[in-house]
Amino acid sequence: MFKSIDALSPQDQKVLYDAVPQVVLLVAGADGIIDDSELAASEKVAHVRSFDFHPEWMAFYEKLDQELHERLLAMILELPRDTEPRQAELVSRLSKVNPVLKKIDKRQARHFYEGLLSLAGHVAKASGGFIGWLSIGPKEAKVTDLPMIDPV
Repeated sequence: MFKSIDALSPQDQKVLYDAVPQVVLLVAGADGIIDDSELAASEKVAHVRSFDFHPEWMAFYEKLDQELHERLLAMILELPRDTEPRQAELVSRLSKVNPVLKKIDKRQARHFYEGLLSLAGHVAKASGGFIGWLSIGPKEAKVTDLPMIDPV
């Protein structure tokens, strides 16, 4: 078993690096509208995690933080514009995280998985609600638990 992300192949590392913007776009686009507040929330989370997260993932988030905005915009342009096909494509891509997480230390895999769940929650809360009530809409709620990624 691999001990860290550095031991993964470049293809497997890419799957993990791509998972973060894919989670952002899955949750942000669940209601059909990807808005700036959701993207900004994800960028803030990635930035904070570059210096305040599980030590084995801080370098990952530091690298991701430098390019997340551009990666989000590039993915928005390459993904289908219509909600249903876009969501289906993101679910398909995110399901590729499962075999990669099995290749790294279980503790590190759990931290990454929990980080994705937390990110999904932050994005979902970024644009919804009224004074904190109903801050996660019903369409976002269906994807924030990332059912396509096996719990670790």
